[in-house]
Amino acid sequence: MIFTSGKSPCKQQLTIDSLTWGFLQERITTTAYGPETAPEKFKAPIVINTVQSTLACLLGYVYLLSTRKSSTDLPVFPSTSIVFPLLLVALTSSLASPFGYASLAHVDYITFILAKSCKLLPVMALHVTLFRRKYPLYKYAVVALVTSGVAVFTLHHPSGKKKGAQTSSAWGLLLLSINLLFDGLTNSTQDHIYKAFKPYTGQQMMCGLNLLSTLLTTGFLFVEPWLNTTPIGAYLGMKPGQGELAAAMDFIQRYPQVGRDVLAFAACGALGQVFIFYTLSTFGSLLLVTVTVTRKMLTMILSVVWFGHRLTPMQWLGVGLVFGGVGLEARLSKREKQAKAAAAKKQT
Repeated sequence: MIFTSGKSPCKQQLTIDSLTWGFLQERITTTAYGPETAPEKFKAPIVINTVQSTLACLLGYVYLLSTRKSSTDLPVFPSTSIVFPLLLVALTSSLASPFGYASLAHVDYITFILAKSCKLLPVMALHVTLFRRKYPLYKYAVVALVTSGVAVFTLHHPSGKKKGAQTSSAWGLLLLSINLLFDGLTNSTQDHIYKAFKPYTGQQMMCGLNLLSTLLTTGFLFVEPWLNTTPIGAYLGMKPGQGELAAAMDFIQRYPQVGRDVLAFAACGALGQVFIFYTLSTFGSLLLVTVTVTRKMLTMILSVVWFGHRLTPMQWLGVGLVFGGVGLEARLSKREKQAKAAAAKKQT
């Protein structure tokens, strides 16, 4: 078994794996490969997604088999009715990543990580509008705090005085907003699946979701060269050519290091999913939120140190508002759950 007993070892494993994943993500998407005289960037988000979902599917199936009891049958798809909502999650998660990667051409990685820390906002908005769910007042206060932090961070970016930089940053934030919208749809639908198809487990979802994602992205990669030549492709701004898969393979042949980086990134992502599902099922969501917030803070610090990013004092204030809001939400959620548990005990 790849896990050890106790909260601390699992927390350390998840944090180290996530830090490595974040480091490799920034390296692949924002740094150039090749000689300094003719640097090139690897632009193949669908290929990266496909490699990661394939490894995650395989590892998820091993995880499913290793945790299944001999007398228990745990099929990846327990019923045909679950396939459509899972397919919807696979579609939204597959669409989210390209927008996120595209935004990195217009905003730095620090802004990207900070925005990704604000998933609570789209998740809450979609739960309220689609599923008519009500939230306690403190959650709305947390959303306001986090949103204020992102606004402070963005408005005090060092390059904000240049008109061209402002336009580029605004476009990057728009792409990030679309990414967060798809993330919100993904998380909201996942919550719905867990409630509607009990007792569907995290292991089953990890395997099934990544299998469907792999099928979707692989199908797109093979269809893309043909789609580029159609009126639909022209309308979407797709240029006729060899397609992303062939271009990615050509890039990897010229710069083998990017192939190793993508494989390592995918392996860390797949292993991280196992740690996430294990932590969630064994220790609960509070520890997972704590680890996630800690990981994002450490990822930002690592990015500042390793890749030479510089933040203004006001930007650090924005960072503090975001992570303070997320930490406050975790603490108040814990109190809320403890109060509900105490009330339930009194009734029994």
